[in-house]
Amino acid sequence: MYSKSAEWYDDIYSWKDYSREAELLHALIQKHSRRPLKTLLDVACGTGQHVRYLKTHYTVEGLEYADPMLARARRQHPDVTFHQGDMTGFELGRQFDVVVCLFASIAYAKTTARLRMALESMRRHGKPGGLVIAEPFIRPDQFKTGHVGAIFVDRPELKIARVHVSTQECGIAILAMHYLVGTPQGVEQFTELHELALFSHDEYLTAYRAAGLDVVYDQEGLMGRGLYIGILPEPGGAAPTHPSGGTPDSLGGPVGPSTRGQ
Repeated sequence: MYSKSAEWYDDIYSWKDYSREAELLHALIQKHSRRPLKTLLDVACGTGQHVRYLKTHYTVEGLEYADPMLARARRQHPDVTFHQGDMTGFELGRQFDVVVCLFASIAYAKTTARLRMALESMRRHGKPGGLVIAEPFIRPDQFKTGHVGAIFVDRPELKIARVHVSTQECGIAILAMHYLVGTPQGVEQFTELHELALFSHDEYLTAYRAAGLDVVYDQEGLMGRGLYIGILPEPGGAAPTHPSGGTPDSLGGPVGPSTRGQ
């Protein structure tokens, strides 16, 4: 995945407003919480850009699988604890009030079985009455085969062009990212392959419920792709109730597709 490009990941995604997304996420956490929530685990945290802003509201830790991304996160945030692990089967030996998995990272699970495993791992690390939140990738009806995507970075000593054409096979989006990178040391070209599952809305709901979570769907989410908010049972196994008195399935507003493309 992000093996070669990790060095420039933050430059490539400099367009993304992590600060705004962190504030939106914080507001949603407060909306759906039933008690003070103070600790947060960011699963598949990348270089820690959401962590940068979430740590103003929570005691935050991160989990990342890719060595280059993890190393960058640790360099940039020496005050934060980062763990290495696969989201489908990690064990940290402690629990958190909130567990999140953002920016479509959950789609790297690739199969519904592994999606459930990831949510079960996150649930195990959530405290009773806490939240498990996942931001999905594009759904099958939204995916555009043949879509040409490009990101450009134009700085005095750094030029990057990243281009891909979207394809899919058996419900998996296949994105071969072609990079051209120019620095004072020279120009290099390389390709990285990303494969993300095009899970349906029902598949997310089913996986959440199979993991023992009551699930709320927020249609807009952080960037137009929606957000799944799982509510862990209170001690004793009582069914979760929302502060407003509604049932979990009714809290997220109308359920419908996002208009955001890939």
